[in-house]
Amino acid sequence: MKNSRMTVRKIRQKKGHDKIVAITAYDYPTARMVDAADVDLILVGDSVGNVVLGYENTLPVTMDEMIHHCRAVTRARPKAVVIADMPYLSFQLSIEEAVRNAGRFVKETGVDGVKLERGVFADAAAAMVRASIPVVGHVGLAPQSLLQIGGYRVRGRRSTEADLIMSEAKALEEAGCFSVVLECIPAKLAVEITEALTIPTIGIGAGAECDGQIQVFHDLFGLGEFAPKHARQYVDLHAAVIEGVRSYASDVRSKVFPGKEETIAE
Repeated sequence: MKNSRMTVRKIRQKKGHDKIVAITAYDYPTARMVDAADVDLILVGDSVGNVVLGYENTLPVTMDEMIHHCRAVTRARPKAVVIADMPYLSFQLSIEEAVRNAGRFVKETGVDGVKLERGVFADAAAAMVRASIPVVGHVGLAPQSLLQIGGYRVRGRRSTEADLIMSEAKALEEAGCFSVVLECIPAKLAVEITEALTIPTIGIGAGAECDGQIQVFHDLFGLGEFAPKHARQYVDLHAAVIEGVRSYASDVRSKVFPGKEETIAE
């Protein structure tokens, strides 16, 4: 177990030495559990839209929804670094609005920093860093760009696309990001980016040679709508919960529950 709090500086220092373990959480009990398991970084992802709020994708997620979930996670007082995902249109319209929204996350929720997608918004990332807000970049598959790129698909197989992803990663590093997420790109490209950057890379569907890995909590434990290729299911909580509720319903209907142990004596 960690006996001291993880920091952005410590995350950055892990490059080339220790693998970074990152996972999503969207509420107080999940944050408590993953932090007890000694992760380094908790991302309150805009994937909350898919796995918790029932949206078809991440595009409808709002700042207010993200702030609500970030507050729940930080109330767990995790030792891990907590990063808030900047939702769609919270940073794309202007640099001023991007910094204002990033500042809201820090001031109103107590997160340690924010994450934004795409190197084309490196200017916004740089402005956030100038405002003393730590930033994680994100390249490769960018879920907020799914309408433009034609859905969820591996990026960087073509050389032109690979060159663009590399340039975006470098732009985010130059902007002052302390780490960058590489999502759904070929492992060879992930190695090249990891070697080219001085900041840590955190992969999701980008192979084992990144400086760390991040996964969506619900994908690891059978709670997602589908199982992505890049996720390994460690426990099938979906089946376990259904079986547990069935047992509860059966006990209620057969008058086995509540029993003497669950009944308040007069």
